[in-house]
Amino acid sequence: MRYDYIIAGSGIAGLYAALLAREHGSVLVLTKGSIEESNTRYAQGGIAAALGPDDSPDLHLRDTIEAGAGLVDEEAARVLVSEAAQRIGDLVRFGVPFDTDGGAVALGREGAHSRSRILHAGGDATGAHIELSLSSLARLSRIDIKEHCLVEEIAVEGGRAAGVATLDTRSNVRETFEGRAVVLATGGCGQLYRVTTNPEVATGDGVAVAYRAGAEVMDMEFIQFHPTALRLPGAPVFLISEAVRGEGGLLKDAQGRRFMPEYDERAELAPRDIVARAIHTELVQSGSDCVYLDVTHLPPERVSARFPQIYRYCLEHGLDITKQPVPVSPAAHYMMGGVRTNVWGDTTLPGFYACGECACTGVHGANRLASNSLLETVVFARRVVDRARAAGETPAAAPRSADAVALPPAQRRESPPPGRPALQELLWEEAGIVRDGETLRHACATLSAWQAALPEANGRPGHELANLLLCGRLVAEAALLREESRGAHYRRDFPQPRDEWRRHLVFRRDE
Repeated sequence: MRYDYIIAGSGIAGLYAALLAREHGSVLVLTKGSIEESNTRYAQGGIAAALGPDDSPDLHLRDTIEAGAGLVDEEAARVLVSEAAQRIGDLVRFGVPFDTDGGAVALGREGAHSRSRILHAGGDATGAHIELSLSSLARLSRIDIKEHCLVEEIAVEGGRAAGVATLDTRSNVRETFEGRAVVLATGGCGQLYRVTTNPEVATGDGVAVAYRAGAEVMDMEFIQFHPTALRLPGAPVFLISEAVRGEGGLLKDAQGRRFMPEYDERAELAPRDIVARAIHTELVQSGSDCVYLDVTHLPPERVSARFPQIYRYCLEHGLDITKQPVPVSPAAHYMMGGVRTNVWGDTTLPGFYACGECACTGVHGANRLASNSLLETVVFARRVVDRARAAGETPAAAPRSADAVALPPAQRRESPPPGRPALQELLWEEAGIVRDGETLRHACATLSAWQAALPEANGRPGHELANLLLCGRLVAEAALLREESRGAHYRRDFPQPRDEWRRHLVFRRDE
């Protein structure tokens, strides 16, 4: 079948784009799991927008640029903050029930924000409310939805994207769909790491299929590690929102010492990269496996009302956060890099667009400002739909990078193909929060050998492993090339930023 818009992914970026595109033509949404399963569903903190009387888009822009450690694309960031209010209005129109306070939208505070500008829904269940609102509306709309349908590759004809080849993950039946515009909104690659806040579906599928199709990929060395994931024996990894620190939560060691003021004058409200590395340093020095996030000094009713999901989850695992500090440690959380696009979502392949976490406009630079991710999805998804509608049958493409590099060919050696746990352990230990040249070179060589030994993908697990391996190679090779520390990328052998590295690393497959 042929559609005007083929959208891969059913998180906030994909569903929001689909709901807009339905007004302009036929729409197909493909998702490899159920429509409700995505990273969006697990987002707790909220969505940033300068709506308060003491706030402005210029202040939001300043905070975004400062957090991004010298690599933020200012054009993209200005688009992000200036279009925020309109996109919040769209979400309200689509049924997202943002929390209110005294009749006005409630605005919270998070790390590295100079003002309270975080909208939330259900306290700490913002992502779940957004996903439910958009998926429910999509099911009732003129949108074809194919669940359990994995995109294997982008069909390229005449130098442009012409559709997608898919695999039904339950029946293993392959099918091809033609499309005037192909939109990737497949999310991130958190499953590269042993400890991650991301669900099982976050396997970097979009980045992998885009790279194989010849589109450019950028900034893959910048993986954000969220500072505070729950660390309880027997409990799955569970995000403890940035907003907990925004409400006054304090980070302490096992002896009750508050340590963040020793690392940054903003203390617990410093950018995520600084807080995550500070916790990592404390853990290495103490030999402990966690630090503690303490909210016991706050009114109990305020804590349970503002963070009902966190409160209930911890209580189910024997921890009352109003009376006991929460054991936490960093976890892989977000991919700043992705498929390289301009501010309209054009990739370097005509007719092929990307938005959300799988895309990279440069808006986050080397480190994302908290709660800019949900905002990014709607701002740039709207622009993708506008661009694709205006382009019609003659789409443009973003200019190619003049200095893009290709991954080295995979080098075969005596090495059995890995399973996902081995891959996750390797990336966690050798391309994680703190890196160095020696371990990165070992990671690159190991990943290359594993990729060469990988059998042809068969079924969803095989495709996901192949996609993770490709993304892992992109992360490790980029981290090895960037001989400096900047934002979320920290190398102990190059611990300072270097002016000559104030640029983006771009990868493109050899033709």
